[in-house]
Amino acid sequence: MSIKVMSVFGTRPEAIKMLPLVKRINSTEGFIGKVCVTAQHREMLDQVMTYFGITADYDLNLMHHKQTLTTITTNVLTKLNEIFINDRPDIVLVQGDTTTSFAGTLAAFYQQIPVGHVEAGLRTSNIYTPFPEEANRRLTAQLATLHFCPTELNVQNLLKENITKHVYKTGNTIIDALNTTIHENYIFKDLKLRQINFTTKRTILLTVHRRENLGQPLQQIFSAILTIVNAFPDIQIIYPVHKNPAVSNTAHNLLGKHPRIHLLDPLDVEDMHNLLKKSYIILTDSGGLQEEAPALGKPVLVLRTETERPEAVKAGATRVIGIETSKIIKSTTQLLTSKTEHIQMSQIVNSYGDGHASERICQAITHYFKTNPPPPHNNSTLANYTR
Repeated sequence: MSIKVMSVFGTRPEAIKMLPLVKRINSTEGFIGKVCVTAQHREMLDQVMTYFGITADYDLNLMHHKQTLTTITTNVLTKLNEIFINDRPDIVLVQGDTTTSFAGTLAAFYQQIPVGHVEAGLRTSNIYTPFPEEANRRLTAQLATLHFCPTELNVQNLLKENITKHVYKTGNTIIDALNTTIHENYIFKDLKLRQINFTTKRTILLTVHRRENLGQPLQQIFSAILTIVNAFPDIQIIYPVHKNPAVSNTAHNLLGKHPRIHLLDPLDVEDMHNLLKKSYIILTDSGGLQEEAPALGKPVLVLRTETERPEAVKAGATRVIGIETSKIIKSTTQLLTSKTEHIQMSQIVNSYGDGHASERICQAITHYFKTNPPPPHNNSTLANYTR
C-alpha cells in the first residue's frame, strides 16, 4: 500500500527547501506525492516551482494586497481543511516557521492527519524574535507527529520541551538544493547581474526584509551600507530587494542613487545561489542564507539581534551583529580589512548536513508507516531519538 504524502508550502524559502524533498518523494517507490501551495508569496514562489519543474496539485492563490497574519492564517486554515477532507493524505509535510506551516499543521490536526515538520527544533527562545516565526515553529512542534531536525542542537531543543517521539536528525534540505543549483562558469539569467563586474570589486550581498527590521531598523541598516560602500572604493553592494513596499520604497529612496549599489528584483533560486558563490561577504537578516552561505564558504554577518541558527555562529562561520548603524559598520569594516579573519570564517565546515536530508526524511516516513522496517537507529545515516 502506497503512502500519500502531501507537501504544503507557500513562500519562496519554503519552496527552496521543500522541492528537493518533493522530487525525492516522487521518485521513491511506495509514495504518492501531492503538492499544495498557498502562494503566501506568489511571484517568488512561482520562480522556484518553475526551476524545479514541479506543478502544484492544489494552488490556493491566497496572496493579496496588504494581507495580514490573521487573514493568511484563516484563509489557509479554511482552504486546507476542505482539501484534506476531499483528498485525505496519509501525512502532511510542512517546512520551517511560516504562517503557512503553522496553519497547515493546525488544519491537518483538525482532520487527525499526521504532520511531518521539516526543519524542526530551531529556537531563539524569544517568542517575539523573529516575529511571528518563532511562535509558528513552537506551535507547529506541539502538533506535529514527526520532527525532522537539521542538527543535533535542534534535536536537543525538542527533547528539552518533552518532544521525544519520532524525532530524527536528517540534515537540512537546503544543502540538497545547493547540490542542484551551483554550476561552474554559470551565466546569470538576470540581465543586470550579467553586467556587473565581479573580478575588479569585492561584492557584498545584502538581503534584508524581516518584519522586525521594518521602519527605523531598516534605515539604520541602509545608513551603515552607505558608509561602508563610501569607505571602500573596491566594494560593490548587490541587493535583491524584497517586493514588500515597506522594504522596496525605503531601499530605492536611500540606496538607489549610489553607482556601486545595485538594486535588483528578487532573483530566482539558481541566480541567487550562484551570486552567493561569487560574493565576498553576506549581510543578511534571512534565515536560509545563514545556512546556504557557510556551505559555500562565505562569511555571514547577521543583521538581527539573535538567531535560531546558532550552530554556524558557534563554529565561527557567521556572526550576529545587530541592527545598530555603528555596530554594522564596525563588524563589516573589520571583516573587509582582515584577510585572516575572512579566511578563517570561509574555511569553517558546514554545520547543516551532507545533501542527503531528503533521503533520510523519506526513510523516516517509511519507518513510521511500515510495521517491520529496519530500525533507524541501526542505520548510520539516520538518527532516531524516539524514546
